[in-house]
Amino acid sequence: MPPAFSAEERARITGLLVANGRRLFTTQGLRKTSLEELVTGTGIAKSTFYVFFDSKETLYLELMLAQMAEIKHRVIDQALLGGPDTRAGLRRFLYATIEELTTDPLYGRLMTHPEEMEAVTRKLDPARVASAPENPVTALAAFLTRRGEDFVDADPAVITGVLQAVLLMPMHRDRLARPDLYPKILDLLIDIVATGLTERSPPPRPT
Repeated sequence: MPPAFSAEERARITGLLVANGRRLFTTQGLRKTSLEELVTGTGIAKSTFYVFFDSKETLYLELMLAQMAEIKHRVIDQALLGGPDTRAGLRRFLYATIEELTTDPLYGRLMTHPEEMEAVTRKLDPARVASAPENPVTALAAFLTRRGEDFVDADPAVITGVLQAVLLMPMHRDRLARPDLYPKILDLLIDIVATGLTERSPPPRPT
């Protein structure tokens, strides 16, 4: 039988595991982090880790979900919805999201280690993520529906897929024929995609 914990003990141990996970995952990565390291200082055995989290990957996901609201605020509220022009909003959204993916310690680690991203993604519970109130993906879908008349005649899921393809660029920058041109390639790609997806968008109002 697994040990029983009071609500206070469970909250304390969970907080310590989360703190250990954030420190270890962002410095040495998912694969190199052991259960022994994760439970250090918590007062529990390695096997008891599974009373709190199903796996290391699940803990990683918990860390990412915990900062979802902050990311949504930056990439949706400030960037995508930062002005009335749909095309300009898409450009801001793509740049802001790529900034998050490449500079945030948790997301940045996955972007540079595809095998760890695959391991975390396998543990993803789509229903739970979709139901999160501050999910940027849900907010993006609502934006595409609300501004549908500004976009090309395509399934919103296809438009979302095109945007996701742009967001994969940082992961594959070293595969470009000229990686040194990555910033210019990214700029042009974002401009082409934002313009192409919003060909029905009305021109911005003069200021």
